[in-house]
Amino acid sequence: MLYRTFQNEQLSALGFGAMRLPTRPDGLIDEEELDRMVDAAIAAGVNYFDTAYPYHGGRSESSLGRSLSRYPREQWNLADKFPGHQNVKGVKPLQPAEVFEEQLRRCGVEYFDFYLLHNVNENSIQNYYGKHENGFMEYFLEQKAKGRIRHLGFSSHAGADALEEFVARYGRDLEFCQIQLNYIDWKLQNAERKVQILREAGLPVWVMEPVRGGRLAHFDGDFEERMRALRPGESIPAWAFRWLATVPQPTVILSGMSNLAQMQDNLKTFSEHKPLSAEELALLDEIRVSLTSMIPCTACRYCCAGCPKQLDIPLLLNMANEMSVAKSFNVVARYTALGEKMADACIGCGKCRAACPQKIDVPAEMKRLAALMAGEKTWEQLCAERAAIAEALKQSQRG
Repeated sequence: MLYRTFQNEQLSALGFGAMRLPTRPDGLIDEEELDRMVDAAIAAGVNYFDTAYPYHGGRSESSLGRSLSRYPREQWNLADKFPGHQNVKGVKPLQPAEVFEEQLRRCGVEYFDFYLLHNVNENSIQNYYGKHENGFMEYFLEQKAKGRIRHLGFSSHAGADALEEFVARYGRDLEFCQIQLNYIDWKLQNAERKVQILREAGLPVWVMEPVRGGRLAHFDGDFEERMRALRPGESIPAWAFRWLATVPQPTVILSGMSNLAQMQDNLKTFSEHKPLSAEELALLDEIRVSLTSMIPCTACRYCCAGCPKQLDIPLLLNMANEMSVAKSFNVVARYTALGEKMADACIGCGKCRAACPQKIDVPAEMKRLAALMAGEKTWEQLCAERAAIAEALKQSQRG
């Protein structure tokens, strides 16, 4: 097992994320398969296990805690999260003390090695701000002082600007940050800038969605054949983990494994350091472009100058591209946080289209994105439309 140093501690580079645990036909967690996975992980040297209050309807914490309890407490680190992002208007807000005590009981532990403020994003950020002023952050800092939290951090799906704002406000109280990071989102979600923000703040990076919910585990066309030819002994998901070695910041890389076979494959990957070659990195870049360049926006922002509604058009086009790659609750959260600046505010004046060097039909894209977000179109319809447009663009370029 590869290890990374965090504050004089050795943490396994691979962390077991418990959001996608194995389930039985009735939807409940398959406890026997979970035990086999935990046994394999600990035998290979994994010492970081991650869960959260809402995972599996609250059952992830108790199942993972039960399985880990079969081993000495000092042999494993347990991470849990406070779901401040679930506090919504009109619903009684979750109280930190009540949730924290319940989590300790569910997990069967007296302390958490790592504890995170969960999913800080544009829609939830005010929940964290407001609670801080009423003792929110102070409560968790108090638990840390009592030894019931060893390390306090946060996870975030926020855009770079919101992340930077949150770090500037609370970075001094936090020790690490967990973000979505993979070779697709390095550009698509501007993860490159997020890593830089965290590096400048001195906050180590924890990685979630390294295989983007399984999207980077298989590909159409000849990509897989080329990958296997270059690395005959490795699986397709292993490439995503190998790519992360090119980013200097990650400490723990979480993988939400759902069966023993996935666990064994990941354990093999993290048993040795096998960096990607220049040729292999070029192939991943080719894959990234094929998945994310459906709308060829370069973010030059020429379109924004004359927009009568002052829309952030490159941001909206980027969200449309993200939704074309995979369904994403976090894109929806960032989108709805725009309020009056969402795609449906577009009046179709065409000034943006005339200003675009890439000749993008921006009003049509705004209409398509607005219909998707309003539920007037399905995700599958959006993907089909975007694929047709991308193919038409390729044909025109060949001609």
